[in-house]
Amino acid sequence: MERTTPKVDTRNMTKRVTTALVFGVCFFSLLWFGDRPWAPWTYLVVMAGAMLMGVREMTLIARVRGFNPSLAAGVLVAWALLAHFFLATGNQDPLPLWLVFTGAALVIHFGALFFDPKLDEALPSQAITWLGALYMGIGLGFQLKLFLLQGSLPRTGSRLILSLFIITWFGDTAAYFVGSYFGRHKLAPRVSPKKSWEGALGNFGGNLLGALLMKVTVCSEWTLVDVVALALLLGTVGQLGDLVESTWKRSAGVKDSNMGGVSIPGHGGMLDRVDSLAFAAPVLYAYVHFVHGFN
Repeated sequence: MERTTPKVDTRNMTKRVTTALVFGVCFFSLLWFGDRPWAPWTYLVVMAGAMLMGVREMTLIARVRGFNPSLAAGVLVAWALLAHFFLATGNQDPLPLWLVFTGAALVIHFGALFFDPKLDEALPSQAITWLGALYMGIGLGFQLKLFLLQGSLPRTGSRLILSLFIITWFGDTAAYFVGSYFGRHKLAPRVSPKKSWEGALGNFGGNLLGALLMKVTVCSEWTLVDVVALALLLGTVGQLGDLVESTWKRSAGVKDSNMGGVSIPGHGGMLDRVDSLAFAAPVLYAYVHFVHGFN
């Protein structure tokens, strides 16, 4: 098979890097002050805003196909899940999941009876409302839960959130460049024609480098087994999460999740940014919970 010319969008890359630097300064500043009393509330607001953007994008994508999911219900349920993760500490659970899901069912299904003008599409519309709420509520809710964790090292939650982003971002960046320059064999041509097996291997290399960097700098308690395990776990679910979001966009015939709304310069919509993280965050939490005993 002939090797194709690398396709690296330098103009968009400049926007991506500039935006990443601006957000990086704000984000890393928040992590540095992670032990301050106001930090959890600030992170809560950041996650709530990201959920609003993500559920909105999911709603707009679905409406391209003629469905009518409820933006208001989806956002309220996502925020309720976020509130559960924020309030549940140790053995305290003032907003249990059974109450969240019961209230969610009432809001989504009963609300549609009174406010949905397209009840002929009730089944897919309400299913997509659930999907958007659960995807953003659980994916970003676990980020907040990671941020709130406390361990033997100061700012344990900040260290874990930084590790989550660095491992994932290093993998995404390596996959982009390795796939652009060396990609020959398609990974999932029906879903994302640009992704290649070479890029996927590059992703794992970036994940491993990111995990090793985190062990050396902020997560000194990690062993080499932790480094390899987290690189493989987060790399696998991150890439699968990217493909999952690509299937949603392809099914609606759209290129970016932004859909003409609020976008992140050079990065597309919110769903495009959290597709890997939404699956990686619960996996990282499960790992530190079951392997290291964090709760």
